[in-house]
Amino acid sequence: MCETCKTFKPSRRQALTLAATGALAGFAGLQPAAASDGPATALTPDQALEQLKAGNRRFVANPQACVSDMAKRRHDVAAGQAPWATLVSCADSRVPPELVFGGLSLGELFVIRNAGNTVDTVAMGTLEYGAAVLKSPLIVVLGHERCGAVMAACDVVTKNATFPGSIGPMIEPILPAAIAARGRDGDFVDNAVRENVRRTVARLQTAGPVVADMVKAGKIKIVGGRYDLDSGEVDFFA
Repeated sequence: MCETCKTFKPSRRQALTLAATGALAGFAGLQPAAASDGPATALTPDQALEQLKAGNRRFVANPQACVSDMAKRRHDVAAGQAPWATLVSCADSRVPPELVFGGLSLGELFVIRNAGNTVDTVAMGTLEYGAAVLKSPLIVVLGHERCGAVMAACDVVTKNATFPGSIGPMIEPILPAAIAARGRDGDFVDNAVRENVRRTVARLQTAGPVVADMVKAGKIKIVGGRYDLDSGEVDFFA
């Protein structure tokens, strides 16, 4: 079996339960079976983050794609899921999170992807579901080098560019990051990529009541990162 197929197998816990009071009261009506039929991951937020870092090091050092155990893995997770990390990532076809973090398999990452790795109502609800129902202990906001959506936002700021259809409204959430990054030393687009990630992380850390309260309680951790298209490395910086 190739190295990338040696995916992390989390230890077992007691059956998944939901808090019926406090910040998670809004999820009281969701039964555990709606998310998974088994226990959640036993990984702590810091352990989950280290697992991603180790996977990215594998990807950079010896990238591989392997499907030798895919059928078994599919069978193992068919009845329920217990992802140990949640990703808000760009839809860019060159940045598939499962591969970027070392060839992870089915059931390991809970992934939200859109152009510019932004968080709207749908994405926020998905994050809350991942944190409160699936008990995923880590949220990563992952931007990347030469992001097209961020480039478009930068063009709006510097050239007053306009875009057809829903593309313009789609990049509106990125505009504050582009405005903030304008005039800084270094590459404008790359500075905006990082600023966009930082702002999203900061927003999630205070967005309530579900995610913010879980952060305060130490149940989840939120970090940001930037993927390098050339080297394959992920720089965690927020």
